[in-house]
Amino acid sequence: MEKFFHSVILDKEKCMGCTNCIKRCPTEAIRVRDGKAQIISERCIDCGECIRVCPHHAKRARFDHLSGLDNYSYKIALPAPALFGQFNNLDDIDIVLTGLKKMGFDEVYEVARSAELVSDATRKLMQQGHLERPIISSACPAVVRLIRVRFPELCSHVLPLNSPMETAARFVKKEARKKTGLPLEKIGAFFITPCPAKVTDTKCPISTKTSYVDGAIAISEIFPALVEKMEKAETVEPLMQCGVIGVGWASSGGEAAALLNDKYLAADGVDNVIRVLEELEDERIKELDFIELNACAGGCVGGVLCVENAYVAKARLQRLRRYLPVSQNHLEEGIPPCMQWQDNLEFAPVLKLSDDMGEALRMMADIDKICDKLPGLDCGSCGAPTCRAFAEDVVRGSAKENECIFILREEIKQVAQALSSMGGFVPGHHKEADSDER
Repeated sequence: MEKFFHSVILDKEKCMGCTNCIKRCPTEAIRVRDGKAQIISERCIDCGECIRVCPHHAKRARFDHLSGLDNYSYKIALPAPALFGQFNNLDDIDIVLTGLKKMGFDEVYEVARSAELVSDATRKLMQQGHLERPIISSACPAVVRLIRVRFPELCSHVLPLNSPMETAARFVKKEARKKTGLPLEKIGAFFITPCPAKVTDTKCPISTKTSYVDGAIAISEIFPALVEKMEKAETVEPLMQCGVIGVGWASSGGEAAALLNDKYLAADGVDNVIRVLEELEDERIKELDFIELNACAGGCVGGVLCVENAYVAKARLQRLRRYLPVSQNHLEEGIPPCMQWQDNLEFAPVLKLSDDMGEALRMMADIDKICDKLPGLDCGSCGAPTCRAFAEDVVRGSAKENECIFILREEIKQVAQALSSMGGFVPGHHKEADSDER
């Protein structure tokens, strides 16, 4: 396993060095050097914003493919709630679930089912009153990684429950083992994912040592074949076991509304998420019990691996929910251990300047000095997202001061003046002298 697995990767052949991506990255993980973008691996949280804004499609997500099913004797599909919003005029989730079975899956377990269980578990934890308020949802892996990298003081506020994706995989694989008699390694659970962050979470999870999800297949990858199977299905199996609460998790506000508590906040889009986290860090938000944050605009329906516009998908889900019960899944007793985090969320100091405090302070002072020389325009022409980020690159030794076009212009101007003074040449002087002679 790679030290830093990333589902978001760069195709340098397509990269034109346009700097669109460096402006959108929430952790300043991208630089443009020698005309090509570079991703700083330890800073990347796989939110997919660079994929969304790249006009040349030089950023893309890697994910698993349907061919991976051949490695398992029993295959289980784990469709994300966002999948149901991709189809026009859908009035029965069973049509989608039947289509998945016809694609080669032996069983289908809606992640919306486990979302209802996570909602139930969250309500129980909030009633116990032991968690720091406001509690921050742990459902979006991009947000969890963002907090881990940029907001260390908020790590203790993150809900210590596995995501619905991971919870679904753990429940269904254990049930399948009892039903089939097969060992877990012969049972494959494949998540149908709307975003690259969840792909990363299956390969390199934060809250647990190993994920029970064996593969993550993009909605955009599976969509054409699934539509074909759905259209050809002569009979529809009664497979659906989720309700309004579970399906509601697909769009922003769905998770928070399921808590039946009005002291909550729901924000979506990485810029809005950062603003909320900054206010939380500054202790300007205290009166809330729960905060739901989604890195993608609109929630999971806005993931870059979806095929439909986020707001169209959300509208479709709102219509679809009219046909559903409120909820079909509840915890009978306490919260099972398989739903809880094995490890606490810990700060990942990938942005710190040095392990040595004295050295870090010296570097910070050097950064301030360089910043004073810079124009403060954050134009991105140097290949860094901001002037301060560029100054940090210079201090770290990965950039040179004259890569700023304003500093370079001043240097060229000084060289020209030095050359002219050395030769007694003043620009325009000869021209004027020739004119006088004439």
